[in-house]
Amino acid sequence: MVEWKKIEEVCTVLTGGDAPRECAKGQLEPTMEYPYPIYSNGDEIYGFCSTYRVNTDAVTISSIGNVGSVFYRAANFTPIIRLKVVIPSTKLLSTRFLYYSLLDYSFVGTNSSLSSMKAADIKRILIPIPSLSEQQRIVGILDTFTASIDNLKAQIAQRRKQYEFYRDQLLDLEGKEGVEMKTLGELCEIKGRIGFRGYTREDQVEKGEGVISLSPGNIENGQMIYNGCTYISWEKYEESPEIKTYNGDIIFCKTGSTVGKVAMVKELPCEATINPQLVVLKEITIDSKFLYYILGTYKLQSIVKRLAGVGSVPNISQEKLSNLEIPVPPPFDQHRIVSILDTFESSISNLEAQLKEREKQYEYYRNKLLTFEKAK
Repeated sequence: MVEWKKIEEVCTVLTGGDAPRECAKGQLEPTMEYPYPIYSNGDEIYGFCSTYRVNTDAVTISSIGNVGSVFYRAANFTPIIRLKVVIPSTKLLSTRFLYYSLLDYSFVGTNSSLSSMKAADIKRILIPIPSLSEQQRIVGILDTFTASIDNLKAQIAQRRKQYEFYRDQLLDLEGKEGVEMKTLGELCEIKGRIGFRGYTREDQVEKGEGVISLSPGNIENGQMIYNGCTYISWEKYEESPEIKTYNGDIIFCKTGSTVGKVAMVKELPCEATINPQLVVLKEITIDSKFLYYILGTYKLQSIVKRLAGVGSVPNISQEKLSNLEIPVPPPFDQHRIVSILDTFESSISNLEAQLKEREKQYEYYRNKLLTFEKAK
C-alpha cells in the first residue's frame, strides 16, 4: 500500500541563510581547517567552512534562478540563501527515496513565480510513501544506475584530458624539420556573414520550413549537435551562397564569450548556413581534420583569445584570423597525427554513446519504479 502525504507532514523544510563569516569562499576542495561544504544554488559549491548547519542527509532545492533544481546532499553541510533544505522527519521515509521522488516534480505548478519559490510551495507537494522495504529496493536499483552513469562520466572526463594532452603534444610542431609555417588564409577560404546580410526574427522560421543557421551553441566539445537549432528562410539562405555550409567544412566562432570554439561539420540533417558569430572555413588545401585539430590546441586557442581582446564582446576579425600562423608538416605526418587523434575521438564517442544509453535506461526505470496510483 502506498500513502500520499504532503511534504510538511513527513519532512522539515529549512531555508538557507547567509554564508558563514569564517569560510574559504571559492575553495573547491575540503581542507583540515575548512572541511564542510557550503552549497549555494543548483550544484554550485560556494566554498568550505569549519562548521555546518545541517547534520543529516537532506535534499536541497534551488528556490531562486534555476528553480526546482534538486540535489541529494550528504550530512554535515551549510546551505545559503538560494536553497531550501528538505529533511525527512520520520524513519518511514528514506532521504534517497525522497530525492528520486522529487527529481521529476514540476515546480512550475507551485504558486510561486518562475524566478523564486517559497518554503510553503514545497510543503504542499504531495509525495508517495510506499513501505520502507520497497523504498530501499527502488533506491538500490536507481543508485546502481547513477553509480554506473557517474563512472562513465568520469571515464569520459579522463579520456578527454588524455586526448587534449596528446593533441597538444603531437601538434607542437613549430620549428621541427619539414614543417612550414603558413597563414590560415593561405590554407583555406574564410567566409563570414556580411553585416548587411544579417537576419532578424522575421527571417526565422519553424523546423522543416527553412535551413539551419549554425551558432556557437551547435558546438559541444568540438562536436556538432543539432538540438534546439535556429532555422531561417530559404530566401535568406540563398542571399549568401558563400556561407552555405556543408559536411567537411570547419566552423569557427569569432565573436562573443565562446570565441575560438571550433568544429568540423558532419551529419548535417538538412541544408545549413552560419549566424554572424561564426565563420566557415572552405576550400581547405591541407588535411581538413588536421586543421580542425590544430585550431583546437591550447596554443592556438590562447592566441585567438588574446587577439579577440577582453572587452564585453570579444571579437577576432577575419583579417586577424586569416593571419594566424599554422605549422604544416608533410601530408604523411598530417595523416598520421589525424589517425592517432581520431582514435581518441572515437573512444570518447563510444563512451558518450554508452552514457546516453545508460541515461535512457535510468530514466525509464526511474519513471517505472516511481509511478504510483493515488488513492481515490
